[in-house]
Amino acid sequence: MVEFDEVRQLISEMLQLGDRLGKLGPDAPLLGSILEFDSMAVVALISALEERFDLHIADDEISAETFETLGKVYEFVCDKLRAGA
Repeated sequence: MVEFDEVRQLISEMLQLGDRLGKLGPDAPLLGSILEFDSMAVVALISALEERFDLHIADDEISAETFETLGKVYEFVCDKLRAGA
């Protein structure tokens, strides 16, 4: 199973945030709170999640709520993996 730190690290690397995400927990806000996390970053993150965790994310599974916090992104990935996505 995927670890929270793996998802946090992927987001940090993708957005080139360095240590800014390093100590943030599951409740850390993303969408609307991190300047670098714009609509293009969401698209890039979806692609990175698919590639890194061997997932397929359908358009109808994507919502702003999914990218609201680090924890919600992590939960989304875990749910997809449990479902065999």
